[in-house]
Amino acid sequence: MYRNGLPHRILSGALHYFRVHPDLWRDRIRRIADLGLNTVDTYVAWNFHQPREDRPADFDGWRDLERFIRMVGEEGLDVIVRPGPYICAEWSNGGLPAWITGRDLAPRSSDPAFTSALGTWFDELIPRIAALQTTRGGPVVAVQVENEFGSYGDDHAYMRWSRDALTERGIEELLFTADGPTELMLDGGSLPGTLMAATLGSKPEAARRLLAGRRPEEPFLVAEFWSGWFDHWGKKHHVRGVESAVHTLRGIVADGGGVSIYMAHGGTNFGLWAGANETDGRLEPVVTSYDSDAPIAEDGSLTPKFFAMREVFGAEGPLRSPERMPVLPPARVPLARHAGLLAGLRAVPPANTRTAPRPATFEQLGLDAGMVLYTAHPRIPAGTHQLTLSDVRDRALVFADGTFLGIADADSRELPLEGTGEVVTLEILVENLGRINYGPTVGGHKGLLGPVLVDRRTVQGWESSPVALQEWSDAELSQALAADTEPPGVHAAGPSGSLAAEATGFAVAELHVDTPAGTFLALPGSRRGFVWVNGFLLGRYRETGPQVTLYCPAPLLRSGSNTITVLELEKLGEEVDFRERPELGPPEEYIEEFD
Repeated sequence: MYRNGLPHRILSGALHYFRVHPDLWRDRIRRIADLGLNTVDTYVAWNFHQPREDRPADFDGWRDLERFIRMVGEEGLDVIVRPGPYICAEWSNGGLPAWITGRDLAPRSSDPAFTSALGTWFDELIPRIAALQTTRGGPVVAVQVENEFGSYGDDHAYMRWSRDALTERGIEELLFTADGPTELMLDGGSLPGTLMAATLGSKPEAARRLLAGRRPEEPFLVAEFWSGWFDHWGKKHHVRGVESAVHTLRGIVADGGGVSIYMAHGGTNFGLWAGANETDGRLEPVVTSYDSDAPIAEDGSLTPKFFAMREVFGAEGPLRSPERMPVLPPARVPLARHAGLLAGLRAVPPANTRTAPRPATFEQLGLDAGMVLYTAHPRIPAGTHQLTLSDVRDRALVFADGTFLGIADADSRELPLEGTGEVVTLEILVENLGRINYGPTVGGHKGLLGPVLVDRRTVQGWESSPVALQEWSDAELSQALAADTEPPGVHAAGPSGSLAAEATGFAVAELHVDTPAGTFLALPGSRRGFVWVNGFLLGRYRETGPQVTLYCPAPLLRSGSNTITVLELEKLGEEVDFRERPELGPPEEYIEEFD
């Protein structure tokens, strides 16, 4: 590969602007430079910029892609942009907006309904990238066409459309595709006349031979080298040993091979942006942390893997960044319950409520993430009946007249229901645990997708109210906290488990900080829920692990009093701990390989 007539090798690291607080962008970019890399690559998450169809795409603040790209250039590095529209990345819905995949269309195909919508998005996005190409004085040296399309489909007309959509909107720099190094994947995802790159975690020699056999005239480029991996709730924390990662890296860069380390710095799935995978029909949500056992850790710390890789790249001289960012001293503060679960949720007026014979899906309500509270008023004859949620995505807390009946999910859809011959207020709180980001089921809908039955009779007449946690303002969070607390016993134990009123709902802790610094937040004794810091939704927590602590970057804190708000869905603990180091769970060695 050449640049300005001279031999050039891409040595890149993945850094996603949407996973790093913007006040820390420059620090993380400098750490990538310290690693010995000359390029930063980033995906562009469409749903991060335009989560709602009825609102224009947002490129301000945290979403200021152009500022991020310019900042990389200011630090002397090149930029590779991967605009998708599908990005995988263990990101909700693979980066595709739910309002797109909720339509009756074929995503990632030459279906005109999809390409029309994508063209409108690219009209907004691509000129911003084009204006920052090196041909126009900026740092952008390459742009990817789609993303690992060969792992998904074989619509070559769509791939040609995607490439043309970039060039027609001003992209002049290097275009490339990236796919797993198998015949099947390369057949589906590569394009004649466009550089063919690979994505892999091991066996670079085999990949090199395969690509050279197809394109002997092209340089060997690994667009993603998986030097670590991500985690799912309820599983172990994936790690990859330094020796293993460095051995594969040496094989990639041998003989002038180019590489992008995925991830060089993982960052965090703040809010509800974490994706999910599906194994044998079972949903496996991704955790809040995206540390990915990267050479630059979630909080910016430089790991042993960083220094070993730095040696491979031949980087010398002093580091521009400290090995570890400042952290707060350990602290433990009490957690005080303020409002009950249902009372707090009801106190926040939804943006829109739909009343119809059938429950509305998340997509019909224009809701990407969060929860929906479904309410119906069936008359239930006296006696014991069976309540069935025939298809719930993904997890439901079920109440009758305020009494908790149990949890319904893919494993348990049937609950006993006692009737008295009177009308019952049936409330079903459905939580979206994460949208699938990889595979043929990307774009699946959320909510009550099938009928709710009392014995064999369908319950009709539903009020569906979205609970848009990710979009709540400080005022809406305050409304929830100020709601009445249910009287003791209203959520008494049902046959399927216990959920006492005092164990769920909204709670607050106050942390005093002299000088803001990073910290790691834990909720011992709390089982499952969401946590905000000064009104910012940090993410999900779950007692099942593996992740114990949630990273809270310094810019989210302020000198003086800081408010930690918790929404607990099952069992509230008594305190919030602030720790000096992350606890991501018991490790398990993992290397992703292609057969």
